[in-house]
Amino acid sequence: MRRHRGPSRSTSIAAVLLLLLSPHTLRAQGNGYVKTHYTKFEHQIPMRDGGRLFTAVYVPRDTAQTYPLLLLRTQSGVRPYGADQYPNDLGPSPLFGKAGYIFVYQDIRGRWMSEGSFVNMRPHDPAKKTPQDVDESSDAYDTIDWLLKKVPNHNGKVGLYGTSYRGFLVAAGLIDAHTAVKAAVPGAPIMDWFVGDDWHHNGALFLAHAFFYMPLQGKLRPAPTMKPPALFDFGTPDAYDFYLRMGPLANADARHFKGEVPFWNEVLRHGTYDDYWKARDLRPHLRNIKPAVMTVGGWFDAENLFGALEAYRRIEATSPGANSVLVMGPWLHGGWNGGQADGSSLGHVSFHSKTADFYREQLELPFFEFHLKGKGEFNPPEARVFETGTNRWREYASWPPRDTKLLALHFHPAGRLAPQPPGDAVGHTPFDEYLSDPAKPVPYTDKIGIRMLPEYMVADQRFAARRPDVLVYETEPLDRDITLAGPILADLHVSTSGTDADWVVKLVDVYPNDTPDPSPNPAGVRMGGYQQLVRGEVMRGKFRDSLEKPEPFTPGKPTAVRLQLPDVCHTFRSGHRIMVQVQSSWFPLVDRNPQSYVDIATAKESDSRTATQRLRRSRELPSRLVMQVLP
Repeated sequence: MRRHRGPSRSTSIAAVLLLLLSPHTLRAQGNGYVKTHYTKFEHQIPMRDGGRLFTAVYVPRDTAQTYPLLLLRTQSGVRPYGADQYPNDLGPSPLFGKAGYIFVYQDIRGRWMSEGSFVNMRPHDPAKKTPQDVDESSDAYDTIDWLLKKVPNHNGKVGLYGTSYRGFLVAAGLIDAHTAVKAAVPGAPIMDWFVGDDWHHNGALFLAHAFFYMPLQGKLRPAPTMKPPALFDFGTPDAYDFYLRMGPLANADARHFKGEVPFWNEVLRHGTYDDYWKARDLRPHLRNIKPAVMTVGGWFDAENLFGALEAYRRIEATSPGANSVLVMGPWLHGGWNGGQADGSSLGHVSFHSKTADFYREQLELPFFEFHLKGKGEFNPPEARVFETGTNRWREYASWPPRDTKLLALHFHPAGRLAPQPPGDAVGHTPFDEYLSDPAKPVPYTDKIGIRMLPEYMVADQRFAARRPDVLVYETEPLDRDITLAGPILADLHVSTSGTDADWVVKLVDVYPNDTPDPSPNPAGVRMGGYQQLVRGEVMRGKFRDSLEKPEPFTPGKPTAVRLQLPDVCHTFRSGHRIMVQVQSSWFPLVDRNPQSYVDIATAKESDSRTATQRLRRSRELPSRLVMQVLP
């Protein structure tokens, strides 16, 4: 809920590892500037249970004024280690080094140089009774309390920031926050690892993402260390081939991890939304939030788009009067951070402005300057979101906007997509069907790469549309712009000849055939007829009614499957077409469903079978997409 803030203001593998593990920016002011203007101190800060957390503090050498503290807590290391070793930059972006802050970086419990045992997404304990009852909220509180007492020349105000897992740590720090915390920017915070963030979407395992990251996040650390974990050697650049040859999911540990990545096996042991996952859902604990919060996310974040939207919604719902706003840009995961690209494009799609630079200069720095120093003016809208398609920033008093109307697009014969409900015309079958074969799954990208390629979120879908196991429906060319703003519901009636099936729904923007190519165009991209993915999501069919209690399909029986796709803010321009693709595999982004009702984590090759999937589209059993459209 927006609150007054003052008058308005214009407002290669090695490279991947560096991005993952460095809390500092890559486009930097330079090591010399930081060393000249800051003094570094390293501390082991005691927590209430006696454990000590390694913390690096960079204090301005100029002591003529006091400074707020900016705290980044991280699982990925506060390198460089050593009191005489300085990074190339400080803070969320290069703008902060000269702005004047005390910068604090901390290894969380059990990671890198901190003591204790690491628990992935450590559950929050709302009923702490003894000093031994600790979580990320209490560790943040104890850290801040120690800093305020031991670090000189501060102004008594603290800001929190971080993206992804570090965004989760920011959100945890907002719970029962220290009174000195005045402002926080949780970027793409993890909220729920089974429903929609990182490892799972609606119970389906995001295989390419999880397998790649597990050696970084899932190995045990026997003792404090400054050495980064080793990446897994795939031995090939082709993820599709690697995972297909790996076979059933049960082979992953036996053939590759060999018990050295306990978290992988921990994840697979919990194949339903049980207490293990529920304990890691931070949303129930985000209530009565006091600091100012600017939640940030990317529309094309392949990892934690769900978390950003859910964190904002939760704070709005449970913290009346909270100073909470939302910023959503056309970014991949962390694409708004300092050191990343300027946000002017993603893949082959151009946004025609430096959106990340705008965020860093006009939103992020002014937010902290205003709330931690009382400098300037900061009066943002409740929701500032980038509208793709038209490529412009929009301001709304709520998200989703209140004045949207529902638009339903129904599936019709001959691959048509139209607002009118289907009829039962003579000579037309009431369904479309395809054969889904786990041995030949539909790829999620036509590019070769070993990790999850994040640009798949806007990639050309023509390669998929041409497969016989992908159903394609599209409108006629639009006679006017249609702007979607909010979540999308896929309301399907389906049947399968098997006892389980995945249902993948993709919303696609089809460009006119005369769309000009980029200039210059070294990659030889052809934009005429480009099928840009706008949003895609998967539902593991057995979880269609409950993530806690899966149920098999009855072979051949029409069954309702309702799948919510994450929010969009996108305009389909006049002359474009709206397309929907439906399929039952998305490999190796999503692990293969054997299409028989089994525990997929322990399934054998013999459990896999082909299945005939039918999408019903009759008057009695219609299938459609329901979207929120701006007038």
